[in-house]
Amino acid sequence: MKKLVLNNPSFRYLENSFKEWLDVQGYAASTVYNLPLHVRELLHYLEQQEIQTIKELKTQHIESYYQKLKERSNQKRGGGLSNAHLNKHIQALRKFTEYLRKVGRLEIPEIRLENEETEHKITYLTTEEISLLFKVTYQKPEKKPNVSPEVLEAMQARDRAMLAIFYGCGLRRTEGVSLDVGDINFDRSMLHVRKGKNYKERLVPVSKTNLKYLQDYVYDHRQELTGGSKTEAFFIASTSHKRMQGQSLFIRLKNLQYQTGDADLIEKEIGLHTLRHSIATHFLQAGMKLESISLFLGHSTLESTQIYTHVAGVKQEMKQPYNNIPNYEPIRLSEDER
Repeated sequence: MKKLVLNNPSFRYLENSFKEWLDVQGYAASTVYNLPLHVRELLHYLEQQEIQTIKELKTQHIESYYQKLKERSNQKRGGGLSNAHLNKHIQALRKFTEYLRKVGRLEIPEIRLENEETEHKITYLTTEEISLLFKVTYQKPEKKPNVSPEVLEAMQARDRAMLAIFYGCGLRRTEGVSLDVGDINFDRSMLHVRKGKNYKERLVPVSKTNLKYLQDYVYDHRQELTGGSKTEAFFIASTSHKRMQGQSLFIRLKNLQYQTGDADLIEKEIGLHTLRHSIATHFLQAGMKLESISLFLGHSTLESTQIYTHVAGVKQEMKQPYNNIPNYEPIRLSEDER
């Protein structure tokens, strides 16, 4: 909680050190920001128990703190904390104790808290809705003051490239933002993710159609957005001529969503990660092995990929042909994966 004040200097140092450790490990900015805030609640609880140093921390302190947490009211909307919110605290506690062990501050066993049960709610788009988003990028754009037709055309090409990267290649938001032109090997139809989660690199195959979208943007339109700058960033903002950030890409996606005019699609709460969820779901529906999807997405464990097996309708729609997936050709898959 942001308003909690830690009086113990060593605890304040620990919170900052934990935050730096998460950053060095390559966690997303939201994780680096939120997990230390959850840990601050634990440290504040320890102060109330008159514990002065982290060396005094025991597993029973964490379990006692968590029981208090489950009894705490939600200060924003009343009632208790949701199971999803409690699971975020559990994640923070696990990572904090892992940090303590790995940096040699405290030998404490892994905590025995089990995640609270939550419904698996993953928003994904159907293959028809993905096709609608691509279709919108070919509509005649509205004229804008002081924006040339060439720049408007370049922005549409960039939108198609955005869909190709986040849907066709299944990149995370931060991975797409960090992407450079040199990370795409057009000759080999491969994309090199250099700044993946936990600093893990991976190679992602690019389908023939998606590769064409990327080539069209890079070779025919991107220079209209750079303003003469020498930036290597793949996604370029049309006004600043610098690397586009996640929020700007999100706004472009929302614009496409509304331009489709499709009522069902417009009602959905979507973001860049929705495109990643969508391609994973479509692969699963097409019968691709879970291990192959996990490798494609860059998941550290198979458990992270298994969430897609809970998506409503997947079992009923299994074994749909790959050619139902927009802009995808079944490349680099062995026969037993099809």
